Amino acid sequence: MKRPAENEYPDYFHNYVKLVPEGNLLDTLVEQQKVIQEMIPTISDSKANFRYAPGKWSVKEVFGHMIDTERIMSYRLLRIARGDKTPLAGFEENFYVEHAHYDQRSLDSLLEEYVPVRNATVSLMNGLAEEAWGRTGIANDLPISARAVAYIIAGHELHHLGILRERYLVG
Repeated sequence: MKRPAENEYPDYFHNYVKLVPEGNLLDTLVEQQKVIQEMIPTISDSKANFRYAPGKWSVKEVFGHMIDTERIMSYRLLRIARGDKTPLAGFEENFYVEHAHYDQRSLDSLLEEYVPVRNATVSLMNGLAEEAWGRTGIANDLPISARAVAYIIAGHELHHLGILRERYLVG
């Protein structure tokens, strides 16, 4: 699958799309999963609750946000790839994190949730016909292609892996 053109997604997703390396997107997603599965078990309980500044998410909340976002974006990908033109609502990430109570969970339990979510995303993408990637829909009141959603999933995770490494000093 080719990279999405910049007119296939809203400008605010550009930073995610540009993070995705050249090459096979599915290979990138599988490699990301390996990185996560190696990284998460190395994070101590005290580090898992660390916030690098007041009002910022903990490591657990960042990881939970990554899972929630992938679920939502995969749903968008499914709907758009199938040709569904029903506009899809946006979501308020801070509201989701606030109501998820990730800090009350173990990182192991979050990893157990992440793995099947990522596996389902990869399975969905593996099953899409070539013409599905170019289909477009409306998400958060703006046009977006199925291809762009797939790249955003990968780029969003790369973005947050970078934040975990740089600001939380994990991995």
